[in-house]
Amino acid sequence: MNLSRRSYYYQHKDPSSDDALEARISDICLEFSGYGYRRVTKQLQREGWIINHKKVARIMREKGWSRRSRKRKWVTTTDSDHGFQVYPNLVKDLEITAINQLWVADITYIRILTCFVYLAVILDVFSRMAVGHAISRQINMDLALDALRMAISKRQPHPGCIHHSDRGIQYASSDYVKELIENGFRISMSRKGNPYDNAYAESFIKTLKSEEVCLWEYRTMADVQKRTPFFIEDVYNRKRLHSSLGYRPPCEFEEMIMLTQSPCQDTLIALP
Repeated sequence: MNLSRRSYYYQHKDPSSDDALEARISDICLEFSGYGYRRVTKQLQREGWIINHKKVARIMREKGWSRRSRKRKWVTTTDSDHGFQVYPNLVKDLEITAINQLWVADITYIRILTCFVYLAVILDVFSRMAVGHAISRQINMDLALDALRMAISKRQPHPGCIHHSDRGIQYASSDYVKELIENGFRISMSRKGNPYDNAYAESFIKTLKSEEVCLWEYRTMADVQKRTPFFIEDVYNRKRLHSSLGYRPPCEFEEMIMLTQSPCQDTLIALP
């Protein structure tokens, strides 16, 4: 019939389906402002849409929904000029294969109308789960210790878990180190002046700032105490797709790993 293959297989497109697709992409971009076209595509595919990333990228570009980065002021939260013991870096070239193998800790600031407030967070590197967090007007040892105690209470890690942080006084203080030792942690700290040693925590903070803090006009401490834990627990841990986890949220990833665990295994869970 002298028809090209493309003409033979052509199917008329329903305009309403494209409208529905654009509406769903818009909703995803509004809910997850930090998503690029790859994560948007993965979310659509998880929902049953048959679509590739090229079409999603084109729609986002045409509609002006592409992710934009923002430049921010840098506020120092690390005071490493102290007389406490500094521990060696145990995570350089470490292969992460299990839950509760490596935790990373860090502190960041959140601006409100009259001052800064501070957030301490602890992540499980294997699953990217935020396992502990605390908020305070003071950047001190108690802030870091509250986040640590929350993480220990939730996870109950067995001895041998590595706790990695910067060299800040909050993490090197006697009370904090005592808590780590009593709970069987191996203590690890970044090299001086090298933020890449704590890249997992830095990545979390970047996500928190770009997808939550910068989008809300926090005015009071109460605003921070309401919004930030919601983002960490309900959005970051339960909904946000992580490319390093096969585009799954941390909770879903951990549940998948738990299904491979036999009853005799402990809380150090490795991939099969």
